[in-house]
Amino acid sequence: MFPQVFSVGGFYLPTYGLLVAIAFLTAVSVTGRLARRSGLDKDAVLNLAIYCALAGIVGAKLLMFLVDFRYYADRPDELLSFSSIQAGGIFYGGLIGALLTAWIYSGRVGLPPLQTADAFAPGLAIGHAIGRLGCFSAGCCWGIECHRPWAVTFTNSKAITGVPLNTPLHPTQLYEAASEALIFAVLYVFFGRPHKPGAVIGLYVLLYGSVRFVVDFFRYHDPGAPPGGLYAAQWISLMLIACSIAGHFWSRHKKNA
Repeated sequence: MFPQVFSVGGFYLPTYGLLVAIAFLTAVSVTGRLARRSGLDKDAVLNLAIYCALAGIVGAKLLMFLVDFRYYADRPDELLSFSSIQAGGIFYGGLIGALLTAWIYSGRVGLPPLQTADAFAPGLAIGHAIGRLGCFSAGCCWGIECHRPWAVTFTNSKAITGVPLNTPLHPTQLYEAASEALIFAVLYVFFGRPHKPGAVIGLYVLLYGSVRFVVDFFRYHDPGAPPGGLYAAQWISLMLIACSIAGHFWSRHKKNA
């Protein structure tokens, strides 16, 4: 854990915030490059990236509040607390918010929705990978107790995320970071090959949904039995995987029709 890059007096630069900024700039750079290769309006795509980032932040927070509704209902003052504002929220809420924003904005400015989403997918993956390194530096999104050789133990008392200190844990943040980096490589190569509109974003949803479904078995969740034996993110993963598979077969059926 390395929560602060540096501190001067009462001011400090959080590592999480720095890495999130780097993640956004990297994602935008990759997306802009792929947008040019697809013949898309670069300025419109970059504007969309900013709108998606803002929608992602709002969506991630909203889903966090919904998933932890009982906690925030009992503590309404926590809604605007510093810890809640600093929390990244739930990624799936951000993804859904960004996708809805992209769909609406694309229609208004004349961008082809599926081709635009394809251009965003690799950047989203590498940005998420870097962002998870930020989670690791801050200690958030930690795993359950682990006694494997690769377990990590957080010891920095400056952590404000509630991560248990001096306890070996599954490095779930690194599991996701490594998986997303691999997904980025797969998507980037796939993008350069002939593909149908929507195939790249569909592959991203399938791959990340599968990764998140597995990783959540090793991630810490608040005590209590999850509904149906699975956590909220896992149910969303299954729905997204199903949508990806359904979209693939629909595309094949449309081609053969």
